[in-house]
Amino acid sequence: MRWASAFLVLFAAAALAQTDYPSRPVRIIVPSPPSGGTDIVARVLAAHFSSAFGQQFFVENKPGAGNLIGIEAAARAAPDGYTLLVSASTIALNSVLYKKVPYDPVRDFAPITLAATAPNILVVNPKLPIKSVAELIAAAKAKPGALSYGTPGVGTSPHLCMELFKSMAGIDLQHVPYKGTAAAVMDVIGGQIEVAFATALTAKPLIDAGRLRALAVSGPRRVAALPDVPPVAGAGVPGYEAMQWYGLLAPAGTPAAIIERVHGEAMVALRSPEMKARLAADGAEPLGSTPAEFGAYIKRELDKWSRVRDTAHIERQ
Repeated sequence: MRWASAFLVLFAAAALAQTDYPSRPVRIIVPSPPSGGTDIVARVLAAHFSSAFGQQFFVENKPGAGNLIGIEAAARAAPDGYTLLVSASTIALNSVLYKKVPYDPVRDFAPITLAATAPNILVVNPKLPIKSVAELIAAAKAKPGALSYGTPGVGTSPHLCMELFKSMAGIDLQHVPYKGTAAAVMDVIGGQIEVAFATALTAKPLIDAGRLRALAVSGPRRVAALPDVPPVAGAGVPGYEAMQWYGLLAPAGTPAAIIERVHGEAMVALRSPEMKARLAADGAEPLGSTPAEFGAYIKRELDKWSRVRDTAHIERQ
């Protein structure tokens, strides 16, 4: 009986601690530098949580090693609700592309919500006689391997977007890796390479200025930032979809009551006009999902990009 009483006391204390959550500041780790979609999502969530919970939620940027440093720090944090993580899809892609990753995206995290998605934009030099996805595919099939595309590096989101495109369209394009998206895009403009996938944040000002031609977006539908640009799937490659995404997670083992409370307020923040406006410049749109739906989504992404890696013969680093 004494053991049972002790257990009930401990259980009651734990439950009380969760209902009092948060009783001190909460950090939200962002495994990338300030600015960009991940940081935008985290800062809007942090501002809303601080107001809703009456306690400070602050963003801690921990960039480096392809986001590995920040993601690992979140995975190793105490599962008490006082460390959260906002990560881009690299949390899954790292496990697909690297042999040694210091975390497991499924085992080490409790998913809270899929917060937002953003497409990449398929762009070409406007001087080329290529004005549609169909014309790009035709040009590539006419001269296999003659056209080249640039990316920020092997295994990045634009690289995998293009490898999926090549596979589904049945074409051969030569990969030219760069040290960043901006460098690749500038060489499209300069004519050194013909095509690239780029984020809306990078590409839209250049598209508006006439220095790039947008052929399609990598997502399943048009986006508000580029309403006249069709999705790849509707422009010649049915079923194509490749999205950058941003999610909110906690270390595995975080109490379900805390996950539920954070999830509820995250849904409010994601529906806010501020979130929609802040993400629009990145071509992103706020979403919102249940923790179970987000967990299932991560598993589908791991499977999808593992197959793309194998089809493209990309060696794990």
